Amino acid sequence: MITYVDASNKARRTPGVIPVHGSEGFEGMRKAGNLTAQALDILTEYVEPGVPTAKLDQIAYEFARDNGAVPATIFYKGYRHSLCTSINHVVCHGIPDERPLRDGDIVNIDLTLVVDGWHGDSSRMYAVGEISRKAERLIEVTYDCLEAGIAAARPGNTTGDIGAAIQGLAEAERMSVVRDFVGHGLGKLFHDEPNILHFGTPGTGVPLKPGMIFTIEPMINLGRPHVKILSDGWTAVTRDRTLSAQCEHSIGITETGCEIFTGSPGGLFNPLASRTKA
Repeated sequence: MITYVDASNKARRTPGVIPVHGSEGFEGMRKAGNLTAQALDILTEYVEPGVPTAKLDQIAYEFARDNGAVPATIFYKGYRHSLCTSINHVVCHGIPDERPLRDGDIVNIDLTLVVDGWHGDSSRMYAVGEISRKAERLIEVTYDCLEAGIAAARPGNTTGDIGAAIQGLAEAERMSVVRDFVGHGLGKLFHDEPNILHFGTPGTGVPLKPGMIFTIEPMINLGRPHVKILSDGWTAVTRDRTLSAQCEHSIGITETGCEIFTGSPGGLFNPLASRTKA
């Protein structure tokens, strides 16, 4: 059974209980989402061959500190970094370290900044130097999948409509959708109801209503969808070692569609589109 409640009366995640936010929630998410997007914009100039992901993590931390924000992942279930940096066949939750990025790498950078208690959660892909055509195509399809999911996020549709739109597009390109990780509700809580599957059947799942806030964050693989978790307990990689890509926005359902909270102020969310403009 699904219940919709006023988000101001919900202090913890409860299965099947969907928080509905008002204007205060949307304004809080705009501020948090915008600051997160600013940080990811700034990182664009530092993602290049020879730069270790630990440096990117430090830059993100200092940006958050200087702007009165806190990275949500620091000490979250023991995690110690501001970013997740997932390179090539790493699907998600890659841990920043001192190994330098190499020409031809693709890297997903995932950041959540907490501003006045609200969580702005976003990730995007970065190309390191010159990347292969297959890597470019994977990124293109992943961004198309996110756009398809967002287009389906409107009142009267369901979470299944979002997943079906993403799955249909990815599989039409002979790529696969990761099943092990999903989008999620958020707001004052980092992870809340509902789960947003990136695959599914139209008309199934949770009905979408104005005031719902959640992430859409498809993870698309060039090969099969299966993943495994490395011994560090965090890093998820493709089992067949093929490339993986992900992009993520935080959105809120409105009366007529949805609002994206984490749009790039500099128009840098899609790295391939940004390169074309340049």
